[in-house]
Amino acid sequence: MMMVSVLTPLMGLLLSSPASASFSMPSPWGYQCESGKCLKLENTGVTRLVTLNQCKLTCGPFGALWPQPQTASIGTQVVHFLPKNVFITNRASEQIWPLLNEAFDIFKDNLEKYHPDYDGGPATWEEPWEPSSAAHTLRVVFKVSGFLTYLSLDTDESYELLMVTVGSTTTATINAQTFFGARHGLETLSQLVDYHENRKTLMIVSSASVYDAPAFKYRGLLVDTARNFLSVEAIERTLDAMAANKLNTFHWHITDSHSFPLYLERLPNMVYYGAYSSREVYHPEEVKHLVDYGRVRGIRVLPEFDAPAHVGNGWQWAEKQGLGKLAVCVNREPWQSYCVEPPCGQLNLANPNMYLVLAQIYEEMAKLFTPLDLFHYGGDEVNLNCWNTTDEITAWMVANDFGLDANAYYKQWSVFQEKSRELLTTANNGVEVPGILWTSHLTEKGRVDQYLNKDKYIIQIWTNGSDPLIAELLQKNYRVIFSNYDAWYLDCGAGAWVGEGSNWCSPYKEWQKVYDNSPHDIARDLTGSTHKDLVLGGEAALWTEQVDDASLDTKLWPRGAALAERLWTNPPTTWRQAEARFIHHRHRLLRRGVQPERIQPKWCHQNDGFCYL
Repeated sequence: MMMVSVLTPLMGLLLSSPASASFSMPSPWGYQCESGKCLKLENTGVTRLVTLNQCKLTCGPFGALWPQPQTASIGTQVVHFLPKNVFITNRASEQIWPLLNEAFDIFKDNLEKYHPDYDGGPATWEEPWEPSSAAHTLRVVFKVSGFLTYLSLDTDESYELLMVTVGSTTTATINAQTFFGARHGLETLSQLVDYHENRKTLMIVSSASVYDAPAFKYRGLLVDTARNFLSVEAIERTLDAMAANKLNTFHWHITDSHSFPLYLERLPNMVYYGAYSSREVYHPEEVKHLVDYGRVRGIRVLPEFDAPAHVGNGWQWAEKQGLGKLAVCVNREPWQSYCVEPPCGQLNLANPNMYLVLAQIYEEMAKLFTPLDLFHYGGDEVNLNCWNTTDEITAWMVANDFGLDANAYYKQWSVFQEKSRELLTTANNGVEVPGILWTSHLTEKGRVDQYLNKDKYIIQIWTNGSDPLIAELLQKNYRVIFSNYDAWYLDCGAGAWVGEGSNWCSPYKEWQKVYDNSPHDIARDLTGSTHKDLVLGGEAALWTEQVDDASLDTKLWPRGAALAERLWTNPPTTWRQAEARFIHHRHRLLRRGVQPERIQPKWCHQNDGFCYL
C-alpha cells in the first residue's frame, strides 16, 4: 500500500504532461576534468562541475582544438559573451584587408552556428542574459606583416594567438607573417569558443597562448567530379570543412573519360559532347567563385587535367570539324582490353591537332584558376594496348622509326608530357609552375629519371605505403606527395561497381588508419631518413564512382579531419591520444553544416575513455 501511495502522485504528474512538451529540465549531470578527460558526475552541488562543452574547451593540454597545435597553453576558466559583441582591429597591409575582413565574417558566422537552433542565419539568442554576459566584448586584433594573397609551397602559414581577459573585454591577438597564417589563427580562435548549455550564451576560454605551424606544406583532398557530378554547393561545403581542419589544397579532378563537365568558352563542344546533362556543367563564373571561395578559407583550388589517358567523352566532336580523331579508343569494347575501367579513351599522339586543342584547354584553365602555383597533369594508367591497336598511331610510330615496343611508347608518352608542360607554361604567360604527376609506368623502377625532370615535376604516390618505388624516388631527389591507397583512398570498402564482391581497394580505411599513416615514418622505414625536404605532404583521394552529393560528406568526413591532424601536426602519438578531441570535432563539423559519418554512440562523447577495447 505504501508503494502505491508514493507512485500514484508521480504517475499523475507524468501522465498530466502533454506529449508534445519539450524536455527543458536542467541536467543532473556535470563534468570535471581529470587526467585530461571529462568525467561525468552527478551534480550534487558538493563539487563544482561544469557543462560538457565547457569541460571539452578547457580539459587537457589542447582542449577542443583540431588539428592539435604545435604548442598551446589554454586557461581553465571561461567568460560568457554574445556574438553581437565581437569586433575586429586590423593592423595589416591594405592588400590583404579584403581577405581578412571576409575571413572575419566567416568567423562570426561560425560563432552563430554554435547555437543549437541555428538554421542558416543569425540565431535567436534568448534573453534575459546575465549583465556580465551581455556586456562582455571579444576583440580580435590582426597583426600581419606580409601582403601576399595567394598560396605557394613557400607560403608561411604559421601564426601565434595570444588571449587575455581584462574586465569585460577579451582580446585575441593573432600575429602572422601572411594572411594564410592569420586565417588559421582565426580558425583556432573559433575552436576556443562554444555554446554554454545553461546560460544560453557563447563562452570563450579567458586566456590562451598558441604557437602553431604546419608540419607539411601540402595538405590536400582530391575530389573527382567526372565519374559523378558534384554541385557547386557540395564543393563549397567541402571547402568549408577543409578550412575547419586547416587543409590547404582542394585537388579538383574535374574531367575524365566518363564526362567533361568544365565549360570552356573557346571549346564549348567539350561540354556539349561530354557533360552528363546541361545542368551538370561548371561554368567559368562558378569556377572563379570556387577559387576565391577557397582562397579566403586558406585553400588553393588545384586543377587537374588528366592526360594522356582518362580522356574520352567530350572529345568526339573533332572529326566533324575536320580535326581528325583527337582521342582514340573512346567507349571501345571490351573495355578490359583498353583501359582500367569503363569507358575507355586516350589522346591521339599521332594527331598534331590534339596539341592545338590541348593548348586552348590550358589557356582557359590558367585564366580560371589564376594565379597558378601548381598544376596537376594526371598522367597515370595509360594502356599501351589502346595505342598499339589503333592503326593511325601504329602507322605513325613506324613511319617515324619510333618502334612498337613498350619502351617506344613510353618515350612518346614522355614527349607528350614535355609538350604539355611547355603548353601550360605558355598558357600561364610564360610563368613555369611545378607540375604534379601520379606514379605510373613512367615512374617505375629505373625509369623515372629517364623521362621526368626532378626539378620540374612532383610525384604523387598512390601505390601502397610499402612500395619500394618510394625509396627510389626519394633517393633520386624527387619531391613527393603521399596518397598511398592502403590508407588514404576514401572510396575504398564498398561493393564493386563492376562485377561483384568488394571494390578493388577494399577494405574500408577507418579514421584510425588514416590518422596513423605518417609520410615521414613511411620514408624512414624505406630509406632510413624522413626526407623532410622532399616529402611535401599528403592527400586523401575520393574517387566518385560510388559517390555523389548525397554521400559526399560521409565519405570525406570526419576521416578528412584525421588526415588533417596528421599533416598539420604530424604528432608522435597515435589515434588513441586524439580520440576524445576527434569525436568532439566531429560534432563541431556537424554544426558547421557538414554531414560527417557517425563514429560512436553519443554516450561515448559524454563519457571520455570508456569506449575502449
